[in-house]
Amino acid sequence: MAKKYIVALDQGTSSSRAMLIDKAGTIRGTAQLSFKQHYPAPGWVEHDPLGILSSQLGALTNLLITHAVEPDEIESIGITNQRETTVVWNRETGEPLCNAIVWQCRRSAPLIEKLCADEQVVKRIVQTTGLVPDAYFSASKIAWILDNIPDARALAQAGKLAFGTIDSWLIWVLTHGKVHATDITNASRTMLFNIHSGSWDPWLCELFNIPMSMLPEVKPSSGYFGTTAHPNVVGGIPIQGVAGDQQAALFGQCCFEAGQAKNTYGTGCFLLMHTGSVACTSTNNLVTTVAASAPNTKHIEYALEGSVFMAGALIQWLRDELGLISSAAESETLARSVEDTAGVYVVPAFTGLGAPHWDAAARGAIVGLTRGAGRARIVRGALESLAYQVNDLIDAMQTDAAQPISVLNVDGGAAKNDFLMQFQSDISLLRLVRPESTESTALGAAYLAGLSTGFWKDVDELRSLRSSSREFVPDMTGEERKGLLVGWEEALNRVRTTEASRKQAPQKGRS
Repeated sequence: MAKKYIVALDQGTSSSRAMLIDKAGTIRGTAQLSFKQHYPAPGWVEHDPLGILSSQLGALTNLLITHAVEPDEIESIGITNQRETTVVWNRETGEPLCNAIVWQCRRSAPLIEKLCADEQVVKRIVQTTGLVPDAYFSASKIAWILDNIPDARALAQAGKLAFGTIDSWLIWVLTHGKVHATDITNASRTMLFNIHSGSWDPWLCELFNIPMSMLPEVKPSSGYFGTTAHPNVVGGIPIQGVAGDQQAALFGQCCFEAGQAKNTYGTGCFLLMHTGSVACTSTNNLVTTVAASAPNTKHIEYALEGSVFMAGALIQWLRDELGLISSAAESETLARSVEDTAGVYVVPAFTGLGAPHWDAAARGAIVGLTRGAGRARIVRGALESLAYQVNDLIDAMQTDAAQPISVLNVDGGAAKNDFLMQFQSDISLLRLVRPESTESTALGAAYLAGLSTGFWKDVDELRSLRSSSREFVPDMTGEERKGLLVGWEEALNRVRTTEASRKQAPQKGRS
């Protein structure tokens, strides 16, 4: 039977999805299952690894049944995943040692603060990994598990524990424990990986007191990762592509060359600019990360990245905790029902401020409230805050890369919000291009898998599949934009806790 499809498994922070993608790059079917979020203490975020697994395998099963897909029709599987989230499991039993520590979780911040007291240690971490030392990344999460879960340290020293980001956990289970591997993009987000040599770094492992026996084998993003053999999943399908969600989205947006950029509006916001074979060092607290590459690429490719912790998660908060909206779509309607926020700014620093501020102790706030500030203005202020945060990243990135971003490719759930996209264009003075399919993350995983098997010939063929649904161009007066940015900076200063974070955002000189 002819191979018709690539299956993309998109394991996210709040749900797991499976998508059926044909040779034209069209998504022919989607199945999605959510899973529970756990908040055991302020600033702590956990997931049950078995809950993640159940949702991902359930989504895959539902997809194949609903669309009557035969196993022989599937060319291969591509996996993309929430990054940095940390799972540690027992190699002998396959059981997780504890809940996964999610990328948003701040419990290991004290360890990072202790390390950051030594400037030479900070400098070496940045030079080796491209990352700003932070609890966001996996290394301190692994260390926390080893130091706080009973018997974890002894088991790790005996070689009985395995660490993985979510891709590794899925690969392990899907191959029925035969493969313990990750791809280079996910490895680059652990703060244990040397992005220049392309290997795990012994000094970093010693620094965090993590046995190297716990670490997975690192493979290129496009290539063979094993074959499905789990008893509850269709067997014999090769896993041929793996990438962390943001690198997958960069690839799915066909940003294959230096200077091309995309922003994903997911649970968080993630801006990436491809920098080719150059690992561009940031002076504005962005991170240098590894980009996913097509098969047979002879060198490591890199990207500059800035991360905003709260994006779609902020909209969920408006809906679930405050009850201001009944659905994400309603946020656009409410935002358009008022002409402006009347001075209301939302600063969603629920788990600290991410790039370019990196203020872990900052906490969220709504400022500028008056008696007339109803739910519409608060909701509009929340949407606008996403654009302001992304604009801070854009300013920093253009400064670091010493080149302008001429076009910003956008994707993710909130990219469907026309109000937000227009406001982003206005505040950032950029043309935004939204593709016909905003599922760039899943497409990137599928493209990586399909290229490795010849399902698609090369990246030029992938470019030919791409089409845009809408473009947004700036349409705001300079004075209005300037006033809004001044107000945003004042709101940020209300929540910043360190003088350094007040100084590190680059000046917004574009007009």
